[in-house]
Amino acid sequence: MASSSPSIFIPHAYDSSSALSLSLLLCFIAFVSIFSFILAPGGLSWALSKPRAKAAIPGPSGVPFLGLVFVFTSSLTHRTLAKLSKLFNAKPLMAFSVGLTRFVVSSQPETAKEILNSTHFADRPAKESAYELLFYRSMGFAPYGEYWRNLRRISATHMFSQKRVSGFGSFRQDIGSRMMEQVSSSMEQNGVVEVKKVLHYASLNNAMMSIFGKCYDSFGNGGDGYEVEKLVSEGYELLGIFNWSDHFPVIGWFDLQGVRKRCKDLVAKVNVFVGDVIKEHREKRGGGDFVDVLLDLEAENKFTDGDMIAVLWEMIFRGTDTVAILLEWTLARMVLHPDIQTRARSEIASVVGNRSVTDADLENLPYLQAIVKETLRVHPPGPLLSWARLSTQDTHVGPHFIPAGTTAMVNMWAITHDERVWAEPNRFNPERFLDEDVSIMGTDLRLAPFGAGRRVCPGKSMGLATVHLWLAQLLQKFEWVEHGSVDLSECLKLSMEMKKPLVCKAVSMA
Repeated sequence: MASSSPSIFIPHAYDSSSALSLSLLLCFIAFVSIFSFILAPGGLSWALSKPRAKAAIPGPSGVPFLGLVFVFTSSLTHRTLAKLSKLFNAKPLMAFSVGLTRFVVSSQPETAKEILNSTHFADRPAKESAYELLFYRSMGFAPYGEYWRNLRRISATHMFSQKRVSGFGSFRQDIGSRMMEQVSSSMEQNGVVEVKKVLHYASLNNAMMSIFGKCYDSFGNGGDGYEVEKLVSEGYELLGIFNWSDHFPVIGWFDLQGVRKRCKDLVAKVNVFVGDVIKEHREKRGGGDFVDVLLDLEAENKFTDGDMIAVLWEMIFRGTDTVAILLEWTLARMVLHPDIQTRARSEIASVVGNRSVTDADLENLPYLQAIVKETLRVHPPGPLLSWARLSTQDTHVGPHFIPAGTTAMVNMWAITHDERVWAEPNRFNPERFLDEDVSIMGTDLRLAPFGAGRRVCPGKSMGLATVHLWLAQLLQKFEWVEHGSVDLSECLKLSMEMKKPLVCKAVSMA
């Protein structure tokens, strides 16, 4: 009997050890399976999407559950995405996740064209800040449909038509002249010019006059001009913030970043300001600005005051920052490349002579236009074309399946810095556009700074006319000279700005 006890005990111990080993093995398999799922190409949101295509879109899995969230919290998102697209051999299309948001990004002209011209990518992703700022009623974020088409038709016919752009030429010239006075005054008082400040105020006044029929002499402390500048700056910041609530729904319950509260506070102020402008125009018509246009069409298109406020306020946003930022980058390049600046000034002198430059002269200044094109190539204000697209239904880009609800982006910076697309892409060389006429209006995706397709920027012609005229005025009046060193470091907010604003000398040519 004694000898039988071990024979009963030993199998029992063996069974326990086997069960433990089996449990550990199953846990390991489950662990590996879960992380293989999470770390699939493109990350968690792609792993959770519809049945996986046989040929998965290449891309990084990112941090488990978070994805590439930290790429979007940096100030160089466009550069990081370009590096990742190259690393994963995914320039045509790269998949990635941010929380539960599914992304694809194109860094190649061919797939960029497919995305931007497709009817299946006609919507914008609904950012909380845009929604809270009422921009779902404006052209930028309104869903593709009858309401959006009406807004687009009205803006194309009444705000951004060639006749309208030409009609505001004398006013743009006047604001440019006032800007020259500010530059001279700054040089007299400080010996240098804070370029961004001067350009921002001029751009804001230009937008305010064409849209609201208002113009301000000063944006200093106190007064309406100061209040408007504060509202616009707050709106820029809110639209440019990476909002965790957009990609992690649970966080949205708590508004941890305070974006929702700040948006509501800003909207209350905007409603009062723009509402008063609309009220003034109802009482006294005939200014010819865009408020009058909307009021004329109010009944026909069933616009509410809320609709008009959203449309008008978005136009102020879109009409201000791009012009100022593009001109600051351009002047920085003029300071760094005095030979290019001298050639541009000689062209202006040969065409214009001693009189002031006007809109009519611009078509005869091809080198100046080439400088602007090259600046848009090297320093695109919207390197990720600012506002992404949203797939409204299941579709394909090339051979790749894209589920509905995917956010699609185009990395225009990556395209304009690709050596397979552009010769010597890191060299600032305006002459390349004298040798080859490249359209920047959205038909050639090698350089489409204003986007393409249905959501192309409607104000591109007016914006370019303003930049060309003001640059010609600035170069005709002053020689732009380095003060200290020019830092070309970038900072991506709503647009790609100079990290360290340009401060330089402006020497009068009189």
